[in-house]
Parts: sequence; C-alpha cells; structure tokens
Amino acid sequence: MLPIQTIADKLKLPEDYFEPIGRHGAKLKLDILSDPAFPRRGKLILVTATTPTASGEGKTVTSIGLTQGLERIGRRTIITSREPSLGPVFGMKGGAAGGGKSQIEPSQKINLHFHGDFHAITTAHNLLAALIDAHVFHGNELDLDINQITWPRTMDMNDRALRRITIDIGEKKGALTRNSGFVITAASEVMAIMALASGFEDLRRRLDAIVVGVTRAGKPVRAADLGATGAMMALLNEAIMPNLVQTTEGTPAMVHTGPFGNIAHGTSSVISHNMGIRLADYVVNEAGFAADLGAEKYFDIVMRSSGIAPACAVLVTTVQSLRNQGEGDLDRGAPNLVRHIQNLKQFGVPTVVAINRFPKDTEADLNRLAEYCAQQGAVSALSEAFTKGGDGATALAQKVVETVEKNPNPNVQPIYALADSLENKIASVATKIYGAAGVSLSDKARAKLQQFSGWGFNGLPVCIAKTQYSFSDNPKLLGAPTGWTLNITDASLSAGAGFVVAIAGNMMLMPGLPKVSRAASVDVNAKGEILGV
Repeated sequence: MLPIQTIADKLKLPEDYFEPIGRHGAKLKLDILSDPAFPRRGKLILVTATTPTASGEGKTVTSIGLTQGLERIGRRTIITSREPSLGPVFGMKGGAAGGGKSQIEPSQKINLHFHGDFHAITTAHNLLAALIDAHVFHGNELDLDINQITWPRTMDMNDRALRRITIDIGEKKGALTRNSGFVITAASEVMAIMALASGFEDLRRRLDAIVVGVTRAGKPVRAADLGATGAMMALLNEAIMPNLVQTTEGTPAMVHTGPFGNIAHGTSSVISHNMGIRLADYVVNEAGFAADLGAEKYFDIVMRSSGIAPACAVLVTTVQSLRNQGEGDLDRGAPNLVRHIQNLKQFGVPTVVAINRFPKDTEADLNRLAEYCAQQGAVSALSEAFTKGGDGATALAQKVVETVEKNPNPNVQPIYALADSLENKIASVATKIYGAAGVSLSDKARAKLQQFSGWGFNGLPVCIAKTQYSFSDNPKLLGAPTGWTLNITDASLSAGAGFVVAIAGNMMLMPGLPKVSRAASVDVNAKGEILGV
C-alpha cells in the first residue's frame, strides 16, 4: 500500500483538506465542497447488477476493477464505495471490500471497525432512543403515546433475537412497559441521513426532522422536540467526513456510509459523490444489489438529493446469476438480464453490461451473455478484475469512456414525480421496474401512508424494502415474472432521511445469522494477524 499522502497527491489535495488516520487512511474535510478551486467537473458512473445469488456476483470487485482500469487508460478516477456492515462480514456474504486483485485497502480494517463511523452512527441512534425513554420516565411533557413510539434501537450485527423486544422503563416492574425492537445499523435512519446529507447544516436539519412517535393527540414528535440534535451532531462530527483509502493498485478510493440496498437506499454518501466529481474525471459509484433496488433508489432518491445524474450505468452480470434465475438453464434466466437492461433504459441512462468472468465459466456461456446484450442493443465487455486487476477491466473501461463521450449529458430522469401520491409512487416502481401487475396494501400499511400524507409528507420519494433475490417480494419467484402482485405489509416514515419506507412481503430490518456463519472461520494468529475476513 502507498502512503495516504501519495493517494492525496494523485487527487491534487492540499494537506489542509485531509486528516491522516494511520499510514493508509484519512478523513476528508468538507471544506473541499466550498473551495472554487474544486468545481464540479467529473462524470459519475453508477455500477449496478442483475439479480444476485446469495454469494453475490462480484459487483464490488467489478467497480474496483473498473476504477483501476480507467486509471490505466489515463483517466483520473476515484471509487465511492459503502462501508461494510459487520452483519454480512460475520454472516453469509462476508466482507465488502472486493477481492483478488481488485480490493480496497486496508481491506481487513475496512471490513471491521475502520475509522469508527458505524459505531458513531449506532451510538447517535441509540442516544436518541435513550432520550425518548428518559423523557417518558421523567413525566412525558410531550405527551408521547408510548404504544406509538416508532424509534427502535440499533446494532451492527445480524441478531434475529432482537427483532422484537419488550422494555420496561419504570422503576416499578410493569409500570411503563412497551414493545420495541432493533434494526441493523445499515437500516438505521441515522445511516440514511448521513448518506444523504449535503453537509453539517443539512445534517442538523435532517436530525431535527426525525419523527420518533406521536402524541396521544396524533401529532408527530421529532428529535428536535427532545433536544437530541446537538449531542447527535457531536457524535457524528467526524463520521460525516468521507474516508480516503486506496485500491490494490493505489487508485484513490472513498469509503463512506453503508445503507443496505434491500432495506435502505443502498449507496455511499452524497458528500463523497460531490467530492468525487470535484477531484476526478470519473467517479465510479456502486449501488446495492440489483438494478431494481440500488439503481432505482439512486435515481428516485439519491439523485434528487445530490443533483448528480449518472453519465453511464454499468450493469454487472454473470453466468451463475442468470443460471440461478433460470433454475439451472441459462436461456430461461436471460429474461432477468433483459428486464434490467430495459429498466435502465427507462431512466434514460446509457448502459454498458459488464460480464464478470468466474473460473468455471465456459467460452460458450460467456458468448451467449454477450449475444443477449447485443439483442437488446446493449454494449458489453468482459471483466476479469478479480484475477487481473486493472488489466482485466481496461476493455470495460474503454467501453464506458466511449459511451460517455458519445453522449456526455444524457437526460436521466426518475421513474415517478414527487407530486404523485405515496401509493402511486409505490405502484410506479412495482409496475414499471419490478414488472408487477399491481400492488396490494395491508390495512396497516394503507393507514400509515394516509397518516404520513396527512402530516404533510406526501411529497417524499418512497424506498421499498424488498428481497434482493427476485424482482418480486417472493425470493423464490425467479427470472422476470409478470402477472404477480407486490404485497406492501407495512410502512414507516424516515422524515429526516427524506423518504417513506414501504416494506414488501416478509422483509426484516434486522437480518439473522445462517446456520453456519462466516464468524466460524474468523480468527487471529500468534502474530496478531486477523484471518478469515
């Protein structure tokens, strides 16, 4: 790894604008955003994917490899990536810093505690939870209805036992008992707020606006009403600054915030995107899971906050992904790829398909994937970033540059208007992107959406929490299904983040560990080196 000063020099960053943390990391100061010496000039490339398998399809590896490939062909490039959650690190998927010759380093540190951002977000979230219960205990001046307190607690670990808990906040047993629960930190509204805030003052405004529950008269109660914002700001004071690190080839990388793509909006921070387009020619930004989740939420939520429309989308696909969607048959799985390509066209973004090569892929299968793309009029390129690093992604990088230069300012648009009703926004995503015939709202979900509209939040975008393994809300419904109904079972308001969450199907905001988790293979040797991450 190169010293962090060398990485900063590649971006022509003055020393006053970054604070080193150790030899290989730094925090970037928000002053960069207001310095006229760093105008917005770069192009953002949004990396997304077809529907993944449980082990993932190498979207992060491809994003890192593309970043390295762009640098190899002479473009100043930076990747903006999410910070990994400890839930997947010790759960099913493992770390999220790439792999092989396309990793973000120091990968073990990034996959574990890194610079403490996740801990700061967890603590700020739980401070607000503690202040709510303390307020109720000490007389409840705001007249909070304790049965309608909606602010949960959070922890950055997969722990299904904490999904539903009963807490007792009175001195006498049973005097003040209420039901609550935990969400994983990646699903915390504070995480979403950090990812969407444009700076310190916007962070304060968003924290103030968090709705934690309602009064007995049915009026929303906000974090500002509890006087929580200042202390939360103090806890988040350093976490709001993006982290500067590097890829395995010394290409600059920003790693910041980590909302999941299935239960949150699924991309790194707006601050890092805005810094990236000031510091580089190309910003490679990964969106979580498939294009029906991370990409849709980028266009409909994130782009509205940042004002940054992608110049190009890279759709990562694999032979195993499409075989999985076709229950073993590649041709039967191809409609999944086709729908993702067509969906990206609906947003108006030029698209390049990256065919991520795995060791067991045959030339015949790889050629079939290229044919599927050609039939849709989509440009494609093979990516071998895992085994060859930047060299394995230069062909993809060339295709991306050619696509951007051919159409440098595409007319990229969200899929719905903010003036639409919340129900119509959900229906737009369900029918236009997922391929559903319609939407069914539970009585609870419908009542909550009507309540949020009555409070004046009808103009917010929607963030649909849905399985990543299918276009539908049923993970076993594969391919590109039609004629099905999206079931919205519940809804919640993220007023600070600026969106309404619609929960589809049996979606949990606190995942659980698998029977055999990756935690079983993690250890430390006699030299103090971490193994198995």
